[in-house]
Amino acid sequence: MSLVVGQNLSKVYGGDEVFSGVSVEVPHKARIALVGPNGAGKTTLISLLIGLETPTEGTVSVAKHARIAYLPQRPEMAGSHTLWEEQLRAVADLRQMEAELADLAAQMADPATHDAAAERYSQLEPEFERRGGYTYETRIRMVLDGVGFRPEDYHTPLTQLSGGQKTRAMLARLLLEAPDLLVLDEPTNHLDIAAVEWLESFLNSFEGAVLVISHDRYFIDHVATTIWELEFGALETYRGNYSAYLTQRDERRERLQKEFEAQQAFIAKEMDYIRKHMGSRWTAQAKGRLKKLETMKKRGKIIERGPQERHTMRLQMAAANRSGDKVIETFGLAVGYADDPLPLFRVPDVTVFRGETVAVIGPNGAGKSTLLKTILGQLPALSGHVKLGASVKVGYFAQAHETLDPHSTLIDAITSVRPMSQSDARNLLGAYLFSGDDVFRTVDTLSGGERGRVALARLALMDANLLLLDEPTNHLDIDSQEILQAVIEDFDGTVLLISHDRYLIARLATQIWAVSTTPTADAQATLEVFDGTYDEFVSARSARQLSKSAEASPPRRAAAPTPEKKNGLSAYQRKRRLEELEARISALEAEQKQLEYALAQASAVGDALRAHDLGQRFVEIEQTLEEAVEEWSLLAE
Repeated sequence: MSLVVGQNLSKVYGGDEVFSGVSVEVPHKARIALVGPNGAGKTTLISLLIGLETPTEGTVSVAKHARIAYLPQRPEMAGSHTLWEEQLRAVADLRQMEAELADLAAQMADPATHDAAAERYSQLEPEFERRGGYTYETRIRMVLDGVGFRPEDYHTPLTQLSGGQKTRAMLARLLLEAPDLLVLDEPTNHLDIAAVEWLESFLNSFEGAVLVISHDRYFIDHVATTIWELEFGALETYRGNYSAYLTQRDERRERLQKEFEAQQAFIAKEMDYIRKHMGSRWTAQAKGRLKKLETMKKRGKIIERGPQERHTMRLQMAAANRSGDKVIETFGLAVGYADDPLPLFRVPDVTVFRGETVAVIGPNGAGKSTLLKTILGQLPALSGHVKLGASVKVGYFAQAHETLDPHSTLIDAITSVRPMSQSDARNLLGAYLFSGDDVFRTVDTLSGGERGRVALARLALMDANLLLLDEPTNHLDIDSQEILQAVIEDFDGTVLLISHDRYLIARLATQIWAVSTTPTADAQATLEVFDGTYDEFVSARSARQLSKSAEASPPRRAAAPTPEKKNGLSAYQRKRRLEELEARISALEAEQKQLEYALAQASAVGDALRAHDLGQRFVEIEQTLEEAVEEWSLLAE
C-alpha cells in the first residue's frame, strides 16, 4: 500500500474552486516534485494530503503507522531553548533508551539486581545501536553543518534566530527524525549552493519518501523521479526529473493541440455536410451525422479547447547602445567595509569582455552583494579600483529591491524610470502580470515575487548594456524563471549575475567567480576566477579538492600502547569491558562511514575549510578505533 492516497480531491474557498478531480498516490521511497504557477494550489494540495485541511470533495487515506514530517514555507518555532536542544527533540526516543541503558549498567554492578538488569540490557542495547544511538550527536552535527550552521551557532536560543535560520533549523530537525514521508514546501529557500547540494545528497540517500514543492529547477532535476504538475485546477503526472518533464510536457501539449485541431476540422466538415443536405434526399444521413455529434458532446468526447496557455510575464530587454569590448576591469581590488580593515576578499585583476555572463557564487554573507555595490560605486573599495569600459550603461537589480520606493505606486515606479502616459504604463505593467487597480497599489503592499516583477520592469526600461543582477530569480515561479533565462540568453550586452539558481548559472555563465569562506593572511575569504561553464567549474574543483585532500592526509600514527587490561580483572569485569569496547567500536565505525560521506560532499562542492576539519576528525576517529580494537584483542585472547 502507498503511504498516502488522495482520490477525486477538490477544494473550494469562498466559492472559488482551486482544483477538482485530483487523484494521487505517494508510494514508499517516492521522489515527487509538485510544480505549477504561483496560486495554482500546490500548498493547498499538500495540506489536504497530510491532514492539515479537509477536502471539499474526495478522500485521503494514510497508511497505518506512517510517520509524516512537514516543512512549511514559513515555519513557526517557539520556545527559548537553543538550536542544539531543538535538534535533540528529533532523537528523544534514543535519549530515553540511553538513559535507561545507563541506569541498567548501574544496576548490573549490584549482584542483587544484576541478572534482571543484564537481561534487559542485552535486549535494549542492540536496538539502541541499530537505531544509531551511539552516533546521534555526530548526525546532529553533520546535519546542522550541512544546512549551513556552525558550531558557534549551536547554543543560540531560537528567539535569536532569523526567519531563514528558523527554516533551516526546522529542516535539520525533520531530516534527523527520519520519517516515512518527508513533505517539504520550498526547502531550498534560505540555503546557499553548498547547502542545497548537501540536501540533494541527503535526500538521495534518504530511506523514506519525499514530496517537495520547489521552484529550484536544478534541485528538482537531481532529486525527483516523478513530477506532479498542478495548473488550471487539474493535475498531470510525468515520469522522470525536471528535464524529462519539460520534454514530456511539450510533447503532450503538442499532441493535444493536434488532436483539438483535427477534431475541429472533423466537426466543421460534418456541420458543412449537415447544412448542405438537411432537407434534401440525403436528410437521413445528415440527421444521423448530427445525432452522432450530439452523442459525442453528451459523452464528453468533444474537445472544447486546445491546451490552455499560462498567463506569463512578457519580459523584453535589449541594450540600446553597444559598449566597448572591455566592460569591467579590476586593479588590486579589495572588497569590504571601511570600519573593518580586513577585506572580505581580494579580487584578482580581471577583465570582463562584452557579451560575457559572469556568475558570482558563494555562501550567504560572503560579500557577493558588496562586490556588486563596489563595482557600482555605491561602496568605496578598501584598496584598488574598478574601471568600467567605454559607453557602459549599467542596469542594477538589487536582491532586497531597495531601489524601489516602498511608498510609490506601481505606475509611479515605472514612469520615474521613463516618462510615459498612464495608458502606456498600464500596458507595460500588464505584461508583468499587473492588471486593473493593481497598478495603483504601493510597493510596500506587494509580495516578494511581485516586487521582483516590478524591479524587472524598471530594469527593462533602462536600456542598459551591463546588467548587475543580484538574485533575480528569488520569489519567481518556474515559468517566470524560464522567461528571464531566455531573455538573458538573448541579451546582447554583458551580465554580472549573483545567484543560487544553478540551473540558470549552468545555462548562462561563461565565467564563474567563486567566493569561499577560506581565509587568507590578508582577507576573510578568497575569490576564485574560473574561465568556463558552471559544469566545468564543478568538475575541476571537485577533482582538485579530492587531490588536495589525499595529499594533505597525515600519515597514520601508530596506535598508542594500551596497558594490559586482562590481569587484575574478574571474568565478569572482563566480559563487561569487552561489551563496552564492541559497542564503542561499532559506534566509531559508523561515525567513520558518515565522515567519509561528508568529506566526499565537502570535496565535491569545494569547501576546503570543512573538508580540512572533517579530515582531522576522521584521523582522530581512526586512531581511537585502532586503540579500541587493540584493547579488545588483548582482552579477547
